[in-house]
Amino acid sequence: MPPRRPFRKRPSTEPIPGGPEDALSGQVERVTFHNEENGFCVLKVKVQGRKEPVSVLGTLPSVAAGEWITGQGTWEQDRDHGVQLRAHTLKTQPPTSLEGIEKYLGSGMIKGIGPVYATKLVKKFGDQVFDIIENQSKRLQEVEGIGRERRQRIKEAWAEQKVVRDIMIFLHAHGIGTNRAVRIYKTYGSEAVELIRNDPYRLARDIHGIGFHSADNVAEKLGFEADSLLRARAALEHLLDQATGEGHCALPRNELIEGTTQLLQVDESVVQEAFARHLRDNKILTEKIAGEELVFLPYLREAEERITRALRRLAEASEPEPPIDATKAIPWVEEKTGRPLSPSQHQALTTALRSLVVVITGGPGVGKTTLLQSLLKILTAKKLKCILAAPTGRAAQRLAEATGLEASTLHRLLEFQPARGGFQRNASNPLEGDVVVVDEISMVDVPLMSRLLDALPRRARLILVGDADQLPSVGPGLVLADTIRSGLIPVVHLTEIFRQAGDSRIITGAHSINRGDIPDIFETSKDSDFVFIDREDTEECAATLVSMVRDRLPKHLGVDPIQDIQILSPMHRGNLGIKELNIRLQEALNPRSEFRAEHQLYGNLFRVGDKVIQTSNNYDKEVFNGDIGRIQSLDKEEKQLLIRFGKRDLVYEFSELDELELAYAITIHKSQGSEFPVVVIPLAMQQYLLLQRNLLYTGVTRGKRMVVLIGQKKALGTAVRNESTRNRHGGLLHRLKERA
Repeated sequence: MPPRRPFRKRPSTEPIPGGPEDALSGQVERVTFHNEENGFCVLKVKVQGRKEPVSVLGTLPSVAAGEWITGQGTWEQDRDHGVQLRAHTLKTQPPTSLEGIEKYLGSGMIKGIGPVYATKLVKKFGDQVFDIIENQSKRLQEVEGIGRERRQRIKEAWAEQKVVRDIMIFLHAHGIGTNRAVRIYKTYGSEAVELIRNDPYRLARDIHGIGFHSADNVAEKLGFEADSLLRARAALEHLLDQATGEGHCALPRNELIEGTTQLLQVDESVVQEAFARHLRDNKILTEKIAGEELVFLPYLREAEERITRALRRLAEASEPEPPIDATKAIPWVEEKTGRPLSPSQHQALTTALRSLVVVITGGPGVGKTTLLQSLLKILTAKKLKCILAAPTGRAAQRLAEATGLEASTLHRLLEFQPARGGFQRNASNPLEGDVVVVDEISMVDVPLMSRLLDALPRRARLILVGDADQLPSVGPGLVLADTIRSGLIPVVHLTEIFRQAGDSRIITGAHSINRGDIPDIFETSKDSDFVFIDREDTEECAATLVSMVRDRLPKHLGVDPIQDIQILSPMHRGNLGIKELNIRLQEALNPRSEFRAEHQLYGNLFRVGDKVIQTSNNYDKEVFNGDIGRIQSLDKEEKQLLIRFGKRDLVYEFSELDELELAYAITIHKSQGSEFPVVVIPLAMQQYLLLQRNLLYTGVTRGKRMVVLIGQKKALGTAVRNESTRNRHGGLLHRLKERA
């Protein structure tokens, strides 16, 4: 790594070779450090005529032990590291000596070849080994231990690394970190460089982790003009795409034009021309809603219209078949379950039995689960086939445990096909069932809801269950809130807190927060399940949090600090943000050890035993944004991690690690649909813009056994009083109200 202390010269026992400017060439003995994002590297280089390897500092897109390196730079004497060359130019060449070839093959550059097989291959084929791998790969099976499968992996990895290295050199020369080269290769194949030269903005559209600004830098280096229409059209797409990430289904036209002009720093006429061409090519659509002209991406307006048509059909339908007499069914189910239902549950059950579609909503402890259990028991007794689903794997698992019936994620239910990017289940191939139940409906966004309704059988009942006061979906739209506000379909509000639930301060406190009242959590007994720890200083707050998670809570509750305790923070940055907290908690709960393999990439240090979270939907693996897992093993030779999500073990290539982050601390948004035995939430005024009632309410309701708030009382008060939520642009509510 770079020196930790400033360089200071001192008398040297060995003269610095070559004076202030010199050249160097030699074989890379060891790659001490290499940052794939900016190319900075620290190398140990074996130079002819010197006993010990020389330290070389410089930048290279890619480098491996065994390669031949040439460099030009300045020699310096460092107090900690001795004589080293700080190179302003570095170049590498494939190794030619047998020693260099063996080091190169054994460095992990080629998946399937480690130090053992590198030795065997060089011993067998000598300096012809590269040619054998590329042109006569069948001969690799002459080496003991290499069968057909490993031989194929070696051949594919060799071909891949050649193209990836070309992509790395191209990206490095154009200002993009090279760590996404493998993902670019897998997306574009061997024509990657040519495709990027023709349209660098496609990087922002197609490659996870590369945004508009990075693609724009490449375009500038390639000579694209600042006022080019290609640039302006890409910027329009970027702002609309960014808006969907903030929950919008559309943007006001004036806001989009003004934002794009500001982003590009060009004349507005350029943006207007790009807008007109996008409109002509049906890349965008405009619509006047409530007196404002909104700009939609076509798939989002189509999704809103599909939802509206489907809900209108369900609302206008006659009573579902077979008809069920609630006056007989409710006493029957009470007797069967041994659980008497409250008057509000009676009314809710009656409405649900008589409706083809219904929303069941309410906070924690109001009997949503009991109501759903009773409803499903009646429906299954009538021989109706019930299909249960939820947006996430954790939510589906909880639904299955609560009802005793099988439940799946919505993507699995609708049979998402990653290769085609679409769902197998649709209007022409609907789901096979009589009743479809979706839990945690507040998490479902407009595109997914439209696909669900598209696949709903014509006469099937639809039961939507969720808490309308929780945070809305991460994706675009306000499906649950807009559906309730429209008045188009029956909605059952459960409000009565049941006696057993009323004994929990978590539940009573959550309802207090939702009413805008400060919960009674300041002077509590040691047995309380909801407490507040007052810390005015944010650094002291962070230290207390680490101490609570590592020592006090595990001792008090007998829980596992990694598996059972989840820190939820409203923000990413700052000493109480998830980035800083994850670094501190990783060091406290899963410290560095010679027995734990680790790897640093994309700004994260991943270590065996770490808790990690998926940050984007990966349909191939069936792992979704917000799913949490644990790293089981890390193989540097194969460049893979094995991660356990629930009961499934999944392999991640190093090139896929930009989909993962540490999860000792996660945002409250990412916790939606999950429950944890213990939840710890830091609160401070530095989070001011994110101190909102529904955010705090959602975080508190994630805890089952205990919830601990640590921080400033003023911040708690601010969050409870702030019921404002950010407006989301779109047309769903307008469309539903028109039909109501």
